[in-house]
Amino acid sequence: MRTSFRSWTPEGRPDLRRTLGPLGRGPGDPAYRVTPDGAIWRAARTPQGPGTARITAADGVVQAQAWGDGAEWLLEALPGLLGADDDPTPFTPRHRVVHEAHRRNPGLRLTRTGLVLESLIPAILEQKVTSDEAYRAWRLLLRRHGEPAPGPATGGPAGGMCVMPTPRQWSLIPSWEWHGAGVDSKRSATILRAVRVAARMEEAAAMDLAAATARLTVIPGIGPWTAAETLQRSNGAPDALTVGDLHLPNIVGFALTGAHRTDDATMCELLAPYEGQRHRAARLILLSGRVPPRRAPRFSPRNFSKI
Repeated sequence: MRTSFRSWTPEGRPDLRRTLGPLGRGPGDPAYRVTPDGAIWRAARTPQGPGTARITAADGVVQAQAWGDGAEWLLEALPGLLGADDDPTPFTPRHRVVHEAHRRNPGLRLTRTGLVLESLIPAILEQKVTSDEAYRAWRLLLRRHGEPAPGPATGGPAGGMCVMPTPRQWSLIPSWEWHGAGVDSKRSATILRAVRVAARMEEAAAMDLAAATARLTVIPGIGPWTAAETLQRSNGAPDALTVGDLHLPNIVGFALTGAHRTDDATMCELLAPYEGQRHRAARLILLSGRVPPRRAPRFSPRNFSKI
């Protein structure tokens, strides 16, 4: 299989792991992998077809190899993926903890994949369940209904990678397969509604945040939380603050005020000085490591496959 190459010298030195980390859906994600040599492998279904990319950086230069029908598309999208479209200059830290995290992570950029469904579907899977449950469902569904990633990812250091199903393939997954993956009927129905209008969903990648959010949330079952989690990745939206999250308000509140319990309204008030950059501020707060102490037992995952 033909290999395509691209070398790109960005401004500054992007931190590959920090920048691309949000694209990985837990350990064992079939579509995202970091190998021991530091390379990041990514399998994606592009408008040109499936593709696999291997990305490395050394001495300020990014090197990428790609395989498959989507190889050229992935290489063309490489700068955006690594934050070339992200402008952090308007961001001004207003809190000491944010300032320190900003100083310690100079290579952090907000990724922009330009692909909506690949972030929307796992975000739907993450609704109202633990991360472990959602990651397991994503792994099982991709391995069962996706296709092997093109190139050496199928037998090399990133062996076993998969490209997610096409919209039609998602629509043909039978109910018992969703059930076996631990996905309840509400989430599977939302995914099915989204893939039926896949082209309309993908158009959101070229929209501003307000229009893109409106486009996604017109689908029943997709609310502000799911839209924000999607557009943070597909559009690199710096103000796409995740509202409705179980943990984020408490983390933000604890980092900025020391409070152990914070609701969404208070979180939004605390992040108001970062208007236009609230997602970036939240990312930096998460990277600061300042989290409230656990005060309750860990939530037990539900096993839908046994219901």
